[in-house]
Amino acid sequence: MKPLLRIVAALLLAATPAHAIVGGAAPSTDAIARSVISIVGSRGNFCSGALIAPRLVLTAAHCVQPGAEYRIVEYDAGRKPELKAVRRVAVHPGFDMQTMLGHRATADVALLELEATPRETAAALSVPQTPIVPGGKFAIAGVGVTVRGDGKSSGLVRSAALIATGRPGSLQIRLVDPVGQGNQAGLGACTGDSGGPVFEDQSSGPVIIGVISWSTGPNGSAGCGGLTGVTPLTLYRDWILQTARSLGFAL
Repeated sequence: MKPLLRIVAALLLAATPAHAIVGGAAPSTDAIARSVISIVGSRGNFCSGALIAPRLVLTAAHCVQPGAEYRIVEYDAGRKPELKAVRRVAVHPGFDMQTMLGHRATADVALLELEATPRETAAALSVPQTPIVPGGKFAIAGVGVTVRGDGKSSGLVRSAALIATGRPGSLQIRLVDPVGQGNQAGLGACTGDSGGPVFEDQSSGPVIIGVISWSTGPNGSAGCGGLTGVTPLTLYRDWILQTARSLGFAL
């Protein structure tokens, strides 16, 4: 078995229910699910992303750091994982890992150019409508294993409707389950959802306005189901468009 395929197998067998959008999120089959991509790295990391052009994926910068090899994962009719090659990776030059790990705002965005066109459908890109206010509605989506030891539970896109909390703005948006409000366990992103798309309903329909960067448990504790940290595209959309053009894509 090839090294990356071994990593995929290990991830699928070792993952726990916390390795996907937590809080009982159901599998998603609507428009926002059709763009979601699963990404694996040779260092053992597992992330999500979104197709924004036929062979171009938007994800988080911390998911695709230098010094590792990356592939996307698709599933055949028998639910067997198939690895697809990534041709090039572009990470925003302003990204700082330590800043992200401290749950502070940084340029946590990156692009992957794929060797071949995947099965997913490209989603539209935009920026959040302003002003962004507490209670503003957003949807997150990601891919992950939800049943311990059951590799067949992987590869399902799950989504959750969340609301903004605190002081949302162009640098960072913090989302919570509208029921738990971040004070008790609820819907939220977790391991494997990093880099997944964040959608907002606008006049043209649901559009990607950010990527998932980090998460916490209730009341800021370690874990998931509390806060979901989002990097909005407000400051980075121009870089995404320019980089896409340099790779031969018109968004």
